[in-house]
Amino acid sequence: MNNRQLYRTTFSKLHTDCELDWEAKTMETKKKLRCSRKLVIVSMILVLIFAMTCIANAATGGQLVDNVRVLINGHEVDSSVYLTDDGSVSDSMKHSYNQAFAIYALSEYYLASKDKEALKLAFTLFDTVEEKCTDSIAYMEAFDKNWKLIENDALSENGLMADKTMNTVLHLIEAYTVLLKASGDTKVADRLDFLLRLAKDKIYDGKNHCLKVFFDVDLNVIGDIHSYGHDIEATWLIDRACEVLGDSELAEEWKEKNLLISENIMNIALKNGALNNERENDKIDTKRVWWVQAEGVVGFCNAYQRYGDARYLEISRTLWNYIKDKMIDKRPGGEWHSQLWTGESDRQRACGSRLS
Repeated sequence: MNNRQLYRTTFSKLHTDCELDWEAKTMETKKKLRCSRKLVIVSMILVLIFAMTCIANAATGGQLVDNVRVLINGHEVDSSVYLTDDGSVSDSMKHSYNQAFAIYALSEYYLASKDKEALKLAFTLFDTVEEKCTDSIAYMEAFDKNWKLIENDALSENGLMADKTMNTVLHLIEAYTVLLKASGDTKVADRLDFLLRLAKDKIYDGKNHCLKVFFDVDLNVIGDIHSYGHDIEATWLIDRACEVLGDSELAEEWKEKNLLISENIMNIALKNGALNNERENDKIDTKRVWWVQAEGVVGFCNAYQRYGDARYLEISRTLWNYIKDKMIDKRPGGEWHSQLWTGESDRQRACGSRLS
C-alpha cells in the first residue's frame, strides 16, 4: 500500500466533529477487555501519517497533503471522532489522552500544509479539553459520551484504578507543544507552562529520579510502579516542550531532572541490549515492549545531543540494533512484534502493555 492509498484507506473510515471517541475491541470476558483494551488505533495512525506528510510534502510539493483533507471536511456526526468498519460507535468513551493525540496530529498537519481548517479544529479540541477535562488540580481523563466522569479503566493497570495518570499529562504536553509551535497562542503557552510545572512539582520523584505513574483525584500517588519507557520518553518530550515554550529557567530545571532520569534508566532498565518494561513493587517486568525500545532510541539520542555523553549515543544504537534484530517481524507482511518475552513468568503475567 502506497502513501496515497494509506491516506484514503484510513480517512475514509474517520468521522469528525469536535471530540475523539474510543474504540474497544470485542472481548469474550471483562478480564480480557481490561487487559487488551487499547486507545483508538487511529490516534497513533494520525500522528504517523502527519509525520509522513511532512516528508512527502517536501518531496512532492504538497500533493499528498490534500489526501488528508477528508479528516476536516468529512462526515459530521453528533460529537465524535471514531474508527469502525460500519460507521457505528463501538465505545463512546471520551478520554483526554485521545483528544491530545488528535490535537497533536492536526497541529502537525497544519505545520505541513498551512491548512487553517486543521489549526481551527485543533483549537476546537484544545478548548474542549480545557472546558471539559480540567478540575481545580489537573486534568480528569475518562468520560462517557455526555462528558460525565466514569472510571478510568482504560489507562489503569496493575490492579489499580487511577483517576489521573502521568501518561495523559505527558501526551497533553506533547500535543500542546506542537499546537504552540503551530500557533504561538498565549492560551496554549499558559497551559503548557502549567503542565510542565505540574509534571515537575507533582509527578517527578526527586528522591528516585523517576516519574510517578498513577494518582487519585487529588494527585496522591497510588501503587508503587516505575514505568521505564515513559521515563525515557518524557526526557525528550519535555525537553522539546521547554524549547518551544521558551522559558529558559524552566528549561534549566528540567535539563537537570532529565539528566538524572536518563542516568537512572541507563543504570536500572537496560539489560542485554534492550530496555525492560517496568517495576511493580519489587518485581521487574522484563518483557521487551515495542514502544519502550523505540522511545529509548529517541530519548537516549536526545540525551546525547543535550549532554554530549557518548554513552547515550551508544545506547541509542544498541536499542536500534535490537529493534532491527528482534522487534521487527521479518515474516512476509510483518511489521513489529508488540512485545517479546524473556521468560515464561513474563509470558504468564503479561496481557498487554501500557501505551506510550
